[in-house]
Amino acid sequence: MDFYTYTLPNGIRGIHRQVRSKVAHCALAINAGSRDELPSEHGLAHFTEHGFFKGTTHRKAFQVNCRLENLGGELNAYTTKEDTTIHATFLRSDFSKAVELIADVAFNSTFPDKELAKEREVIYDEINTYKDSPTEMLFDTFEDMIFAGSDLGHNILGRKASLAQFDSKAIMRFRRRTHTTDRMVFASTGNFSPAVAEQVARRYLAEQEATVRGYNRVAPKAHTPFFKSVVKHTHQTHCIVGNRAYGILEPQRLPLALLVNILGGPCANSLLNVIVREKNGLSYNIEASYTPYCDSGMVAIYFSCDTDNTDLCLELIDSELRKLQNEPLTARRLAMAKKQFIAQLAISMDANEGYMLGLGKSLLIHDEVDTFDEICRKVQAVKAEQIMEVANEIFTNNSTLIYR
Repeated sequence: MDFYTYTLPNGIRGIHRQVRSKVAHCALAINAGSRDELPSEHGLAHFTEHGFFKGTTHRKAFQVNCRLENLGGELNAYTTKEDTTIHATFLRSDFSKAVELIADVAFNSTFPDKELAKEREVIYDEINTYKDSPTEMLFDTFEDMIFAGSDLGHNILGRKASLAQFDSKAIMRFRRRTHTTDRMVFASTGNFSPAVAEQVARRYLAEQEATVRGYNRVAPKAHTPFFKSVVKHTHQTHCIVGNRAYGILEPQRLPLALLVNILGGPCANSLLNVIVREKNGLSYNIEASYTPYCDSGMVAIYFSCDTDNTDLCLELIDSELRKLQNEPLTARRLAMAKKQFIAQLAISMDANEGYMLGLGKSLLIHDEVDTFDEICRKVQAVKAEQIMEVANEIFTNNSTLIYR
C-alpha cells in the first residue's frame, strides 16, 4: 500500500505516505475556492487565505510567520478556483509543531482589520503584477470567457474595488459557509508511521466542531465559441486556442490528459513543439494544458510568436488537431506516449511535497486515491480510438483569444 487513510470524528479525512527522508510535509486541503464566492464576494477566498497569516487567538502575525521558519521550515498557502490549501515543510521531528500551527491558523485565525488593511495593499500589488504579465492575463481572461455566467468565470484575485469592502466579518461569514469539516483533507508525508500521523492529526484537528456544507455548486451552462483579438501593444502575439473539457470525475479525463500530453506536454518531442518550434522556428514557447474541475474543465493550447507568424501558427495547430481527429495513433506511437506519460508521473511522485498535495486533492475530490500501479493499468488500457473520440469531442468548435 502506497498510503494510509483515516477519518476523524468531525469528518476531516486524512491520508499519509511514509517515505525515507529527513524532511516531511503536511497540508490541510479545503474544498473551497473562488467558485464558492457569492457575486458580491469575488476575491474573498484568496483574501481569506492571506488573512490566515495575520494572527490567531493564540499568536500574533509575526509568531505565525516565525513558528516554523525559526526551525528552518516554512508555512505557506494557495487558493484555486475550487480549493484552498495550507501547507508546511519541516524536519520530520517537527511534525507535531507543523500540524498544531496549521490547525491554529485554519480554525483560530482572528483576521484583525488593522492587519487586513496592510494585506489588502499586498494583494493590490499582486493584482498589478498580474496585469504586467500578458500570459497570465490571457489565461485568466480566456477562462473567464469560456465559463462566462458561471461561478468559474471570474478572477481568483478579485478587483481592487471589491477588496476594499472586505473586512474580518466578511471573511468570517465566508469561512463559516465554505470551510466545513466534511470538505477537508489532512495530508502528510514523512519518515514516520501512519499510526503517528493519525495520532498527531487527531490531537490537533479532531477537537474542531463537525460542520457540513449547506449548498451545492452549480455546473456551468454551455458556452458559445468565440474568436477575439485584443490590442495590448505587446512585443509578441500571445494566443490561446481551447475549449470546455471533462470534469475531474468523468472517465474520459484520462484519455484527454494523455492526448493533451501528446499535443503539448513538457517534453521537447510534443507534436506542437516539433511542428511549430523545431521544424518551422515560429515560437519559443508552445504548450497544451488541461484543467479539470469537479463538474467541468478547460483545455488550452498556448503559444507566443512574432505577430506576422500568428496565422501560420494557428494553421499548423489546426492541422495537427485534424490529424488526431481523423487518424488513429499507431500502436508504436501510442505505446511511446503511454510510456512517456507514466514516466512523467513517476518522476513527479519522487517530489514528496507535490505528491503529498496531489494525494490530498485526490482524496478531497474522489474520496479515494489510486495507487501508482492502478494508474498505470488505466493508462495502458487507453485505446487509439478513445484518443480520436476525445479529440473530436473536445477540439471541435474551438475558441480563440489573441493578445497582440
